[in-house]
Amino acid sequence: MTKKIILAYSGGLDTSCSIKWLQEQYGYDVIAVTMDVGEGKELEPVKEKALKVGASKCYVLPLQDRFAQEYLVPALQANTLYEGVYPLISALSRPLIAQTLVEIAKKENAEAVAHGCTGKGNDQVRFDVSIKALAPHLQIVAPAREHPMPREEAIAYAKKHNIPLPIELNNPFSIDQNLWGRSCECGVLEDPWVEPPEAAYALTNSFEKAPEKPEEIIIGFEHGIPVSLNGQAKSFPALIAELNQIAGRHGVGRIDHVENRLIGIKSREVYEAPAAMTLITAHKALESLTLVREVAHVKPYIEQQFANLIYDGLWFSPLRDALYAFIRTTQEYVTGEVRVKLHKGRATVVGRKSSHSLYIKKLATYAVEDQFDHHAAIGFIKLWGLPTQIHHGVNLNGEKHDQ
Repeated sequence: MTKKIILAYSGGLDTSCSIKWLQEQYGYDVIAVTMDVGEGKELEPVKEKALKVGASKCYVLPLQDRFAQEYLVPALQANTLYEGVYPLISALSRPLIAQTLVEIAKKENAEAVAHGCTGKGNDQVRFDVSIKALAPHLQIVAPAREHPMPREEAIAYAKKHNIPLPIELNNPFSIDQNLWGRSCECGVLEDPWVEPPEAAYALTNSFEKAPEKPEEIIIGFEHGIPVSLNGQAKSFPALIAELNQIAGRHGVGRIDHVENRLIGIKSREVYEAPAAMTLITAHKALESLTLVREVAHVKPYIEQQFANLIYDGLWFSPLRDALYAFIRTTQEYVTGEVRVKLHKGRATVVGRKSSHSLYIKKLATYAVEDQFDHHAAIGFIKLWGLPTQIHHGVNLNGEKHDQ
């Protein structure tokens, strides 16, 4: 009986060559899986290509809703930005892809799974760690890691085996896109001194081409989850898709980042995340209104750890469960609306309101309706500063006290 292997299939040059390579090198019956996490392309031609190249079967799975609810919701509630910059576009989709490969492997009674990652990227770690966490018995094959081919060699291999070459073969960049945004690397971007050309962008206008007039939007949240845009209720995936268009038109969400990869090297990445960056900005503003000071001061540390573990491929670790338990608790009262002004690459919060707002105007105001007890501040300051006063008195001013 022929051994089965489940291949994460994008339809590109590398994964198309992988079908033949897995058949030649291992004798596998290759079952391709194409997953729609919001790439923005037609997937039926991808299925047809997989079957034409030699896959015995090709699943085409719509995963945008699952991606949004199970992965993007926690990421937004945690305001996840790796190194304070990157909203983890690709990193968030990898555990879902790995989880789906495992599910299909179980359904097809396959003994192995395969992906198209190279030996120098982060994604190989994210896939392998996730797969082994969910199904330790599965073998993992990574053709591009085991037998790396320069592009010229891969093209020659494709021509030899009558594999249709993708139309974007002359694209100088390596692109990955999903509902949360788009990443771009390689080509001229490998020189961090070179400004990214406009050809590197697809979701956003340049500052020069962005509208001169600002646009104001209102985002509604319930328990830290966006539920409406400009007063109209929307599903989370639909809201993200629409906001990508609106904020992208104003050039919001362009990121040029030299980041520290998990495997020890630095890489220069260009990201576009119009919706993600707008939503994170709005979500933070609503939290500033609804979280008590102690939680507001601790949560950024938890957020940083949450972002790091996602980047490092540890979505299915006990640490993620523990950190998200804290994050989820903090979102109970993060409900309300945020006004955001979009203009020339910036998403600026200009208003926020909530029925759970901890901002009490009669305590904050300096007008006649002020109800704050100013006299209570004297005793508070005395007790608050007492440890510092004692320290200075004993150790710096030489004051003596009976023990």
